[in-house]
Amino acid sequence: MEPNDRISIDLGSNGVAQVRLTRGDKMNALDPAMFEAIIDAGQALRDMPGLRAVVLSGEGRSFCAGLDLASFTAAPGDEQKPITDRTYGNTNRFQEVAMTWRKCPVPVIAAVHGVCFGGGLQIASGADIRVAHPDARMAIMEMKWGLVPDMGGYALWRGLVRDDVLRELVYTNREFTGTEACEMGMATFTDADPLARATALAETIAQRNPEAIRGAKRLAATMVEADTDAILMAESAEQGIVMRRPNQVEAVMAGMQKRAPNFTDI
Repeated sequence: MEPNDRISIDLGSNGVAQVRLTRGDKMNALDPAMFEAIIDAGQALRDMPGLRAVVLSGEGRSFCAGLDLASFTAAPGDEQKPITDRTYGNTNRFQEVAMTWRKCPVPVIAAVHGVCFGGGLQIASGADIRVAHPDARMAIMEMKWGLVPDMGGYALWRGLVRDDVLRELVYTNREFTGTEACEMGMATFTDADPLARATALAETIAQRNPEAIRGAKRLAATMVEADTDAILMAESAEQGIVMRRPNQVEAVMAGMQKRAPNFTDI
């Protein structure tokens, strides 16, 4: 991925990539260049050797303030492609900036601070795990502009937020805090330093068997989308991939024996 002024990627020696939205002077609001940069970053991560986990954050005062509306003003006579066109597999360009994090083969942890509105919330929702500052300001903003959420939100919020709660947040576009987000399921944890917490979690994940972690992420997607029979078969297939590695069975058994509990102490 070529360097740009919208997003940066720094892969550490431990396999943790720090991905930052770098339009801090505009609260990381999404303009066309930011859309392209995020999509390019998502693709770069999928092909990155040695990647084990990703931390997604925003520079400056906020994670992401949503759409930079002024930058999307179309000139008279401009023709726009139908948003029903699938230009990135199963998504359009607007959906891909959020869904690309679910397509990433390793866990993605979002560190949310400041403002996280509209498209910013959808991007954070694409992460596997969200760590939010207790006072972060969050909202599903689209109804404020007379729109429906259309950046992958409904696909990403499925299973996170109770149905009636989600409907209220969408219909009213009311603002809520990081603490409230955690209570509702929109966030996983709250922390006064979300970036540090997200990084520590990513570093823990990076110490695990990378093939097993990638398989577990694929299974997590299958769990949401498939029926019971398909989940059971996918689980067996993923375990088979892990266990076919040379000496993997012996390594697993040795680790189990080493960590076996002393039942007399329980």
